Amino acid sequence: MPYLGNVPAVNFSTAAYQDLTGVTGSPAKRGFTLTHAAGSAQDIEVFVNNVRQEPSVAYTVAGTALTMTGDVETTDDFYVVFQGKAQQTVTPGAGTITNAMFASGTTLGGGSYLGDSGGGLADIVRVHEAQLDTDITVAVNTNGLCAGPLTIATGVTVTLNGNLVIA
Repeated sequence: MPYLGNVPAVNFSTAAYQDLTGVTGSPAKRGFTLTHAAGSAQDIEVFVNNVRQEPSVAYTVAGTALTMTGDVETTDDFYVVFQGKAQQTVTPGAGTITNAMFASGTTLGGGSYLGDSGGGLADIVRVHEAQLDTDITVAVNTNGLCAGPLTIATGVTVTLNGNLVIA
C-alpha cells in the first residue's frame, strides 16, 4: 500500500553532539554558543565531567545561546547532546511530493480534491484537468478511471494492458 513519509526501517535519526570548552578563572564567562538551536532546556542534555546537569537549574538555553549557572573550567569535560534535533525531515515541504516518491503504480495526477465536510456523498469530489498531457500505461490486471470529456494532447501515448473507463 502506498504511503507518504520516510520508510521507518532505514531512517533512524541520531542525536547531534557538541564539545564545548569552559574558561578557567573567569566566572563571568558562563555563556556559550551552540551549533544547533534548542527550543528549551529539555531539548538538550548538558554534561560536565560526564555528569548530566539539571535542565533549567544548572543551565538555560534560548536558541543557540547556552548559559550555565555555575563555572565550567577548561579542564572540565564539557559537552552537549541535542536530543530534540532530528537529523532528517519528517514532514515533506509544501509542493515537494512528486510521483516518483510513491510506490510503483501510484500516481498523483494533476487534480485536487474538494469536499463539503457535511458528511454526505459529496465529501470527496476529484477535480482534474480535461486534457491528458503525459504518457500513461494501464497495466495488466489494473483499472483506470477518468471523467470526461477528455482530450489527449498531441504526441501523448496511452497504453492499455488493463481497463480504462472514461465516464
